Amino acid sequence: MAAKGSSAVELEVGDHVVRVSNPDRVYFPAIGATKLDLARYYLSVGDGIVRALRDRPCMLHRFPKGVAGEKVHQKRLPSGAPPWVRTVRVHFPRYDRHADELCVTRLADVVWAVQMSTVEFHPWNSRRADTERPDEWRVDLDPMPECGFDKVRRVAHVVREVLDELGIVGYPKTSGGAGLHVYVRIRPDWEFGEVRRAALAFAREVERRTPEATTAWWRKDRDPGKVFVDFNQNARDHTIASAYSVRGVPEATVSTPIGWDEIDTVRPGELTIATVPARFAELGDLHATIDDQAFSLETLLDRAESDGVENPSE
Repeated sequence: MAAKGSSAVELEVGDHVVRVSNPDRVYFPAIGATKLDLARYYLSVGDGIVRALRDRPCMLHRFPKGVAGEKVHQKRLPSGAPPWVRTVRVHFPRYDRHADELCVTRLADVVWAVQMSTVEFHPWNSRRADTERPDEWRVDLDPMPECGFDKVRRVAHVVREVLDELGIVGYPKTSGGAGLHVYVRIRPDWEFGEVRRAALAFAREVERRTPEATTAWWRKDRDPGKVFVDFNQNARDHTIASAYSVRGVPEATVSTPIGWDEIDTVRPGELTIATVPARFAELGDLHATIDDQAFSLETLLDRAESDGVENPSE
C-alpha cells in the first residue's frame, strides 16, 4: 500500500490498483472502524467474498458518510467505474426499465465498490449467463421481534433434517443480524417462480415439524414469537446480504459462513470485521465447496404439486 497524501491511499489488489479516498473516515462508530478498515477486511476474506458474488448482478448498499448517515440502495453501477469493472444488464418488467449492475469477477471489483462507499453486497441468486434462472436457493430464518435466537437454532436443525432427507447439502451462515441463512446450489433449470414455489413447499414442511416456525407471509398475520421461514427471498429481484458481506450497523457485524456443528454455539454479534479475518485465516472459507454439486428441485416441486402449494404473487 502506498500513501497518496493525507486524503487517500492506494491498494494493490491483484493486477489493479484501487485508490481509496477518505480512508480515515469512521464508518462504524461503535468500534471506531474506518473506510480503510472496511477495505482491508474485504481483502482479508478475498476468496470468500468473490466466491459469494462471482458473476451475479449485485445491488450495493452504500453509506457515503458511514453507517450513521444516509443509506443509498444502488442498483446501477456508480459512475466513474474503471474499465475493468464488469456489469450485467437486468430488466425490471414492472417499470419496463433496465439496469447495468455490478458483476464481480475479481477482488478489485469489491474494493472499488468500497471506495464508492459500499458496505453491504446484495447479489441476485442467478448469474449473468442467465439472469432469469437461479442457481441458488436461499432459506432465510428471520426471527420476529419477540423471538429469541434459541428458536432460530432449533428451526435451523429442522432445516438440516429436511435437507438431509432430500439428499441436499445446505451451507449455513449468520445473517449479520438476528437470523440465519442456508444456501443451496441448484441446477439453473427453473425460473424464479418455480424456485420460489419449491422454497415455499420446503418452508411448509419445516413449519409442520416445529412449532417455532411460520410461513405466514403478511406481517400482520405473523406470530411475533416465531421464526419466519422467508421463502419470498427467492423471488425475482429480492436480494439479501452475501456471505462475508459486512452489515450497515455500527458494530460492523458480518454475514459469516458457519458449520452445522456451530449452530448451537455461534454468537452472531461476535462475528465482525474485527474477528472474522482471523477466523477466515484459521478455517478458510466454509462455503468453499458450495459450487461442487448442484441439486435438483424436482422432489420439492412434486411435493408442492401434491400439497396444492401455489406460487403466491409477489
